[in-house]
Amino acid sequence: MRAAVVTTFGGPEAVEVVETEVPEPGARQVRIKVAAATLNPVDAGVRSGVFGGAGERLGFGWDVAGTVEAIGEGSAWSVGDEVVALHHGPVKPLGTHAEYVVVDSDAVAKAPEGVDAVHAATLPLNALAAVQALEFLELTPDQSLLVTGAAGALGGYAIQLAAHRGISVTALAREKDEELVRSLGAAHFTAGDGGGFDAVLDAAVIGEAALARVRDGGAYMGVIPNAAPASVRGVRVGEVGVLADGARLTELVRLVEEGVLTLRVAETYALDEAAKAHVRLAEGGVRGRIVLVP
Repeated sequence: MRAAVVTTFGGPEAVEVVETEVPEPGARQVRIKVAAATLNPVDAGVRSGVFGGAGERLGFGWDVAGTVEAIGEGSAWSVGDEVVALHHGPVKPLGTHAEYVVVDSDAVAKAPEGVDAVHAATLPLNALAAVQALEFLELTPDQSLLVTGAAGALGGYAIQLAAHRGISVTALAREKDEELVRSLGAAHFTAGDGGGFDAVLDAAVIGEAALARVRDGGAYMGVIPNAAPASVRGVRVGEVGVLADGARLTELVRLVEEGVLTLRVAETYALDEAAKAHVRLAEGGVRGRIVLVP
């Protein structure tokens, strides 16, 4: 099969599409024939060596939508099931940017009805990160949340999930994105200052400037490991370490089917154009996700 990998860290030019063996599922695993897989900023980090692994072949991709093609012993899935899944971990020899991928059975959920694979592939990583971040923040419907980077994929899901829970969301984004973030459910919009929020989900990685906008004793959630600012004024500080969770992913699929969550695709690329997709990601300003289609 073909797979996108990196063997020497660098820019988009370091991305290679290679021929490799089709992986075999072990116990309580499934092999998925990839229909679509999302490109995320974490993949750029893998490519540039942020997560280590020098001298190894590293695969790209966390999100996948496709069809179960083989199952290991003890798997509850069946060949032919249409699914979405999260293939967790930045340092792995093969990711979802391939023609086939093996994942743990409990990382899988049934694909949303009435949604094509390209859109379905945008759900797992960013929606799971958003819901797990909101769990840490422990907000109640009478409290306020500031979401930075609100027009991005993680920020957009966070707005919709929080608004669905009755939380008042203020979106921090570029002025040109105000209409978009309001359409996602943000009650308020800001492109500048202001504080006193019960919590901040810092999807834009602003750091201390975002922490400063939290009230004393509030909560701050970052999105990059080991990059959160130090706690001040009694603010509880955390970093989302997204975990594969098929049960929670199933709940998110239901919210897609109910129209609560919006799946946004920016552009699609063939797997053989993986390096071009990395170039586009590096250019920034992507509204929605870039998706690779084998």
